[in-house]
Amino acid sequence: MNKKPVIAGLRSIKLEMMPGEYYWCACGKSKNQPFCDGSHRGTGFFPVKTVITEKKLVKWCACKHTLTPPFCDHSHRNLEGYTPKEEM
Repeated sequence: MNKKPVIAGLRSIKLEMMPGEYYWCACGKSKNQPFCDGSHRGTGFFPVKTVITEKKLVKWCACKHTLTPPFCDHSHRNLEGYTPKEEM
């Protein structure tokens, strides 16, 4: 069993969210990033239930290495392959 998540992206996924329940993909394998599509089955990873109580912009973690799941804490900046925007 792989204990490291798949890196789905090296930038946050910013989405305007409406109030509701959401399940953030923790394994990185979902084809519906940043949300779970069941691809975690058998990986040892489980989606993170998140309740949004008001309409707001959310920065979802795409690298799956955040210390504040499911939200981006900029951990992606420490991963191999990350390039700051000003260098792109």
